[in-house]
Order: sequence, then C-alpha cells, then structure tokens
Amino acid sequence: MSAEPQSYLYRVFRDTELLNKQTILGLLDPRPGGKLLDCGCGDGSFTAQLAARAQVAEVHGIEAIGARIEAATGRGVIVAQTDLNARFPYDDEAFDIVHSNQLIEHLHSTDGFLREVRRVLKPEGLAVLSTNNLASWHNIISLVLGMQPPPNNVSSEVVVGNRLDPLRGNAIPNREDSHLRIFSYQALKELCEHHGFQVLDLRTAGYYPLPPSLARIMTRLDRRHGAFLIIKLARR
Repeated sequence: MSAEPQSYLYRVFRDTELLNKQTILGLLDPRPGGKLLDCGCGDGSFTAQLAARAQVAEVHGIEAIGARIEAATGRGVIVAQTDLNARFPYDDEAFDIVHSNQLIEHLHSTDGFLREVRRVLKPEGLAVLSTNNLASWHNIISLVLGMQPPPNNVSSEVVVGNRLDPLRGNAIPNREDSHLRIFSYQALKELCEHHGFQVLDLRTAGYYPLPPSLARIMTRLDRRHGAFLIIKLARR
C-alpha cells in the first residue's frame, strides 16, 4: 500500500515538513561571507535556501547517496561523500553555520556526530539541528492505541505498524533513510549540553493532525509536543 497523495493526513504530513523548514530558516542568523555545512544535504535544494538566508559565500554538504550528491553538486554545493557516523573531513573551526534536518535520527553514533558538529564549528558559530519529536502527541496517542510511533522505524525496508501513518506500506528506498534513534525535547537538549553546546533556542514545528495555520498557534502554547524538534546551538 502506498500513501494516497490527496488524503488529508498525507497533505498535513507534507505541509508540516515545509513548516519545519520555514522554522529552521527563521532561526538562521545571517553570516555574510561565511561558510555553511549542511549535514545530510540530500539533493541540495534546501541547502541552497539555507545559504541564501544566511548570506554565506561558501556552501558545503555531506551526503552518502550518489544520485543526491550529483544533484546537490549541480546546485553549487561542495559535497563530501562520507559516513556521518565518522569524523567529518574538515579542519577544526571551519564553519560559521552547521545545519542538519532529519538526519540525527538516522545515525547510530549520535554522540560522535554532535562532537564533530562542535569541532568544525567556529567559536562564534551557530548550529541548527532538526529531528522528529518522540514526545509529539501523535506518537503518544499511537502508543496508547497499541501502534508504532510513525518516526520510530522497525524495518529498514518498509513502513509498518501504524494504520494511521500516510506512508504505511511504503518501501524505504535506502537503508540510510531508516530511523534508529528518536529524541524527546528533554533528551535532545541534555545530549547537546553534554557535548559542550549552549542551547539558544529549542522549539517544535507542526502539530499533527492539525494544518500549519493551527499548528503555529499550538506550538506557541505547547513547545514540547509538536511534530518536529528544532534546536539552535552555540559552543559553550
């Protein structure tokens, strides 16, 4: 079974992903002439938006999948094909901004990743990371109903376990796209602090099953239970 493109839940799912990206862009500070690193840059389309917002002069990305690297390179991203669980191929304090969106949940070495983000970030640099929120209400309700929280994959091949998930039954095209570790609001905050970061902002975006217009209101009233976590960090 594949997701119905016109179903309400599918539309909210896609609209919430866009809302999350808009929130990320709103948290970026301009760094004219600086350097940006996008971890898990994909095809580079959102990387280009980040670069424009931050007004940087040089844009780098890390990506594992060949077709995505080719597309990102075509958009002007300088891409390194490497494992994000390992040491990044950059010097210490190389970047003014480090970003990742929907990346850390795919990694088995979340500690190593955060250490590397801090290492390559300049002393006055900023990191903005986003990931799924384990403590969102739609995940909590899924557990109460005896179903799998949607972002918490149990397979590297197929999406299963939640009959309300608009992606239920869809194949996971690349093993790298399956989710390994899902964070709560408190866990993301504490792990970043453990690795030497100061938390400048931590908020959520999206509030399933509400559309973005209502979700913006609800995440202002309830910062901990939205669909996506977005954290803004500085080196401590």
